[in-house]
Amino acid sequence: MKIKKNDSVLIIKGKDKGRQGEVQSVLLKKNKVVVEGINLVKQHRKAQGMSAAEIVEKELPIPVANVMLICSGCQKPTRVSSDKIGDGSRVRTCKICQEVIE
Repeated sequence: MKIKKNDSVLIIKGKDKGRQGEVQSVLLKKNKVVVEGINLVKQHRKAQGMSAAEIVEKELPIPVANVMLICSGCQKPTRVSSDKIGDGSRVRTCKICQEVIE
């Protein structure tokens, strides 16, 4: 997966199109990501024991195809390529500025 936890992403499809956020978690098997403040839904909780009933807002996962990584170097939404460096390890690079993404 080319998107990792703590990456800054831009939403390119759906009701939150055009908004930015930080990836909180990556769900590899479902090919989805949870982005902070994006795809919020309200969940009604019943009263249980001593706690009262409440309405809670939480983020739901969105497909990874609906997000685009924002490069830390050029600050633009970009596609990501995977390149090998001298010691044989792979790094993510920006397709626009060719800079390594941390």
